[in-house]
Amino acid sequence: MRLGVNLGYWGAGNDADNLALAREADRLGYCVAWAAEAYGSDAATVLSWIAAQTERIDIGSAIFQIPARTPAMTAMTAATLDTLSGGRFRLGLGVSGPQVSEGWHGVRFDKPLARTREYVAIVRMALARQKVAYDGEFFTLPLPDGPGKALTLTVHPVRDDLPIYLAAIGPKNLELTGEIADGWLAIFFAPEHAAEHIAAITAGRAKAGKTMDGFDVVPTVPVMIGDDVNACADAMRGYSALYIGGMGSRDKNFYNQLAVRMGYDGEAAEVQEKYLARDYAGAGAAVPFEFIDRTSLIGPRERIQERLQAYADAGVTTLTVATYAGTLDERIATLRAMGELVEAAGLGEGR
Repeated sequence: MRLGVNLGYWGAGNDADNLALAREADRLGYCVAWAAEAYGSDAATVLSWIAAQTERIDIGSAIFQIPARTPAMTAMTAATLDTLSGGRFRLGLGVSGPQVSEGWHGVRFDKPLARTREYVAIVRMALARQKVAYDGEFFTLPLPDGPGKALTLTVHPVRDDLPIYLAAIGPKNLELTGEIADGWLAIFFAPEHAAEHIAAITAGRAKAGKTMDGFDVVPTVPVMIGDDVNACADAMRGYSALYIGGMGSRDKNFYNQLAVRMGYDGEAAEVQEKYLARDYAGAGAAVPFEFIDRTSLIGPRERIQERLQAYADAGVTTLTVATYAGTLDERIATLRAMGELVEAAGLGEGR
C-alpha cells in the first residue's frame, strides 16, 4: 500500500505549509500529492507550482471539475503538466455538484454519468494524439456545418498511458469508474463498507474486459495522531459536518446520501438540518463518533497501525493522508509517522 498526501484547496492561508508538506512527502517517498479545486483556487496552477519544487513525487488533480473545462482543454492541461513534471501527472476528474456546476460554471447538471463517459473518451482520444472527432449527446467535435476541423494535440505527454481517476460515490458511478478509469478517488472510505464499492468497480472492470489488477483504489483519509481518541475525532467534526450537511442542497447532497447508505440516516439528517440552519457547532457535534472512526485514522500510533491492515484488506492501494494536526511541524510529523506505521504494519510498497 502506497501513501499519498492531500494538499486540499489553495488560498486558505496555509499555502507555504502545503508546499513544505509536498516537499517532505517527496523526501519521504510518498507516491503522489493531490490538489483540489471548487470555486477558489484552480488545481492546475497549484500542481504546476508543486511540480516545479519537487523531484520525484507524482502530482494529481483531485479533482479537475468536468463542467469547468472542455474535454480538449483538460487534455491540453494534462499533457502540459505531464510534460513539465517529467511524467509525474495523474488526472483526477469529477462532475462536482449541481450548485457549483450550475451556479459557478453555468453548466446544467444533467445525466452526469453519460457526460462523464463522453468526456473521458474525448480526453483519452486527445491524449493518444488521435484526430479528435466525436459525435455524442453532450459533445460534438468538430461542430457540424462550420469551419471547424478535427485536430490533433500538438503536445505529447511523457506517458502514453497517463492515468485517469474518477471521484465517485454512488453505485452506478463506481461501476462507470471501473469501466473507463484507471483509479478511484474515494472520500469517507470505511473499510467495513468497502466490499459493495469494490464490487461495483469490479463489475465495471469486467464490462471492459479487465480485472482489478493495476486499478488504483485511492481514498483520502483524515489522520490525527494523539493519545485521546475522542479529542482526535473532534478535530474531524467540522470537516465531516461540512460535507454531510453543507456540500450540496437539501435534496442533492451526495455525501449525505453516502452517510445514509452507511447506516447513519437519522444522524445524517440531523447534521444537515443543523448545518443548513447555520448551527455549525451543533452539526459537528451531531456527527457520530463511529462514522469518524470508521472513515479516519485517529488515536495513538499503535491503534492506527492496527487499523491500516483493514484498509489494505479492503483493497486500498494508495492511502492519501489528509493531516489534521495543528502546526506545520505537527503535520510533517504526521507524514513521517504514517510512513513508519505503514512499514511497521508490513504494508509498505514505496513509490
